[in-house]
Amino acid sequence: MKNQCRIEAVWKFTGYRCLSLPLFLDSIPAGFPSPADDYIDRTLDLNELLIRHPAATFFVRVAGNSMVGAGIHSGDILVVDRALPAEHNRIVIASINGELTVKRLVKQNGKLYLMPENDGFEPMEVTSEMQFEIWGVVAHVVHSL
Repeated sequence: MKNQCRIEAVWKFTGYRCLSLPLFLDSIPAGFPSPADDYIDRTLDLNELLIRHPAATFFVRVAGNSMVGAGIHSGDILVVDRALPAEHNRIVIASINGELTVKRLVKQNGKLYLMPENDGFEPMEVTSEMQFEIWGVVAHVVHSL
């Protein structure tokens, strides 16, 4: 498909490995406070923060730029949750004729569309002639600067 942000790799979530990092008490609008113990409120495990349904979670790496308007860039890793409902306006991982893509799911006038978040790409109407399946809902984006 020419208008997709394709999936470059898929990984299964294999379980928690506890990694607790310091969580600072104050928000940081700009700069960084002294890492003194007075500022540390508790620890934070990123698994706890990012994964609600471990048995239903997997990760994908994105290739392409059709979703840049949603903050999803080529090379980003998406945390995908199969337990979340694939509702109108959610960003989903979909399989279309055997190819995986990430798009915004839009239900409009009784039709189903996969919408890019980049004006250089066209929306795709999902039709009965297509082999179509939702693999999961994007819960988080891991984006490196």
